[in-house]
Parts: sequence; C-alpha cells; structure tokens
Amino acid sequence: MLEFKTPLLSDKIWVDGCLKKSGNFSCAYSFGNLFVWEPVYRTRILKLDGFYCAKYYSRNTGYIFPRGEGDLKSVIDKLIEDASDCGHEFRLYELTEADRQELEKIYPGRFRFEQNRDDFDYIYLTDNLISLSGKKYHAKRNHISYFKNNNNWSFEAITEDNLQECFEMNEKWLEENLEKDSEGILKESRAVKTALGNYKELGFVGGLLRAEGEVVAFTIGEELNDEIFCTHFEKAFASVRGAYPTINREFAANMLTSYKYINREEDAGDEGLRKAKLSYRPEILLEKSEAVLIG
Repeated sequence: MLEFKTPLLSDKIWVDGCLKKSGNFSCAYSFGNLFVWEPVYRTRILKLDGFYCAKYYSRNTGYIFPRGEGDLKSVIDKLIEDASDCGHEFRLYELTEADRQELEKIYPGRFRFEQNRDDFDYIYLTDNLISLSGKKYHAKRNHISYFKNNNNWSFEAITEDNLQECFEMNEKWLEENLEKDSEGILKESRAVKTALGNYKELGFVGGLLRAEGEVVAFTIGEELNDEIFCTHFEKAFASVRGAYPTINREFAANMLTSYKYINREEDAGDEGLRKAKLSYRPEILLEKSEAVLIG
C-alpha cells in the first residue's frame, strides 16, 4: 500500500518541478489549487518514481493522471496495486485527450473512459482578455467603461499591505451571497481564506480593484508554467456594475502580459458560470475525462 500524505507547503518545490516538465495546462494540478482545496476534497499526494501523484478521497476514490518524467506504466501499475490493496476500483481523473490516447496505448482495452463536461478548463489568450476587441466583446467593453466613468477607481497588486482588505471584502461577499448556495459557497470561502492566509508562501499573484477607496473586487492565482497562468479565485460585488469584467481585464493587462494563456478553470456544471466563461470566447476548451479500470 502506497503512503500518500497530506500536502504541506514544503511540497510545493517538487510538485512545481514535475508540472513544469510535463507542460500540462490543467489547473487541477497546480500546487496552490491542491493545497487550498485539500480540506474539501481530502487530497493526498505522493512523489513516485519522478512523478507527481495525488489521490482523492472525497468523491469516488481515485487518482489524478500522474505528471512527471520516467516510466509512466510502472507508476500506473503501482497505483493499480494500491487501489487493489485498499479495496476500491481503480479510477484516474483529469485525463486530457492526449492522456486518454496514451493510456489506451499502454493498456489497450482495459479502461472505460467517461468524459465530464463540468470539468473542462476554459483557457484564453491573454491578449484577447486585455484588448477585448471586436463585436464579440462589445458588452464587456461597455460594462468596463461604465465602471471607469462612474467611479473614482484604481487597480493595485495584492501585497502584505492590502491583504487584510481582501479578507474583509471576502467576508462581505460571503454575507451577500451565502443564501444562493450555502454549502458550496462556504466551502469556497474556506478555500479563499486558506489562499489568502498562505498567499506569500504559495507564490500566489493577485490584484484588487477599488472604487471610492473601497475594495470591490479581487483575484488571485499562480503560474502553472512559463506559458500559462491559472486564475483560482475572482470575487466582485454584483451590485457594482462592471466590477467583474474590469478586475478580469486590469489583472491581465497589469500583471499577466508575460503569459500566452490564462486558465480560468472549470464551471463545475453551473449554467450561469458556464455562460459567463463562454462569453469570453476561450481559445481552448480543455476536455478532460475519467478512466475506470475494467480488466
């Protein structure tokens, strides 16, 4: 039986190293994402023969598709043995189409694949989120113009000097939105607090938006590799028209120009969120599947 363990901040270095080598674009693998959501998903991690492996215990127990360099088949064989020792089926999460093809090549006919639309990542060209050019972004530009023309506003990077204001803004946002989905929002709020509480240690990058001196929106995320940045959280007061598209655009324009892509994660099956993410016209809709061992 393999010894998976609770992720610690000290694990960030080796996890990041495995991810940079793999060139993977999925936000589910980023260490910060894994760390802040660990209390919700009960994720455990393991460095196995040069690969980053993780195991979920919160839903159908299973493993993420391993990332790293080396003998992939040997690593998956060991994970299969671990599942057998633990008495549960062997299930892999977070497979891209390339992963699915590779798994089928290594284990022909031994897996059943289940695509999950709710888990697809929305990946955008950074230049598009900054320029917002063309008819397809007309509504976004109008909302941003309204915000800028009707507020004494400013954008600034999140630092130790203004981090507490993000905590306070998150609490106000929670009060205003809790009744919409109390369980889901409470879980997310817990993850946000963990992110803010370990902001520097996790290497997060973020920005906030002010209107009349008050924080009305903030966003935080982290680098996945040299080419892509993952946005983990974005909060804005719905009552402040244009705050959401403005924090999105200003963060990209002021702090993310060195990245070709921005991954804004999945929609988790929320129809409103799906509509909003599609409205920004993703360059890549990163399809992901689950694989279940059948023989």
